[in-house]
Amino acid sequence: MKTRFIAEVSSNHNHDLDRSLAFIDAAASAGCDAVKFQLFRVAELFAPEVLSRSQAHRDRVAWELPLEFLPALVERCRQTGIEFSCTPFYMDAVEQLLPYVDFYKIASYELLWDELLRECAHTGKPIVVSTGMATLDEVGHAVEVMRDAGGEDVSLLHCVSSYPAPAAECNLAAIETMRRAFSCPVGWSDHSVDAGVVTRAVFTWGAEIVEFHFDLEGAGAEYASGHCWLPDEIAALIANVRSGILADGSGTKEPSEDESRERNWRADPVDGLRPMRSIRDTWDE
Repeated sequence: MKTRFIAEVSSNHNHDLDRSLAFIDAAASAGCDAVKFQLFRVAELFAPEVLSRSQAHRDRVAWELPLEFLPALVERCRQTGIEFSCTPFYMDAVEQLLPYVDFYKIASYELLWDELLRECAHTGKPIVVSTGMATLDEVGHAVEVMRDAGGEDVSLLHCVSSYPAPAAECNLAAIETMRRAFSCPVGWSDHSVDAGVVTRAVFTWGAEIVEFHFDLEGAGAEYASGHCWLPDEIAALIANVRSGILADGSGTKEPSEDESRERNWRADPVDGLRPMRSIRDTWDE
């Protein structure tokens, strides 16, 4: 099993194209398989009653991803060999992203929005869905909506929508619960920034995808919340996970290639001395 790693840029691009491209380069260098951005418009994300009362929510206009960035972002992904994904947060965003994304990502907060799920499914593109805050029944309903709408390639991410998420609340066993319930790939969307949590999600619970929030150097708009990984941190984690997966092997109990050189230096069963009697007369230091 190869676990796919998805770097979630969120709003840490700071409305800067060069910085956005740097995220893609950093994700590729760290060993990621994909990078993900978010396409939202504050006026279509929050209800008017909230925006009229909250300057902080109105100020999130500065976090919006400009549509004109998309061609350059995709081109850089092609150059670096990783996939491009984006989360649509309003209906028109699905069509706006269609020429660009390798897969759609549905955020936990949009899980209940059937119309958005159907619109993504109708495109025929793969869909990855985060399930933070959801019950199993709510996840099941979302899966049914997407499959009924033609979504044949749906993956789920167990997620805890706390920023950051304490390890004791991560409930990684839910990965297997959803895999059995829905017969689809299931992974982990990380808000813990805890290497122990991520490696356990992969090696104990078989997470097929790991999504994580990503920042370049701690200057991103969301870094202060404490749920974002930095490049060196995630690169080390990915390398450890990939090394661990490589170590699984075939399961056949037989000498490895390197062990073959040592086999003749085992204790001979006749006299218990090393090396085997078959090479003693010909051995020369």
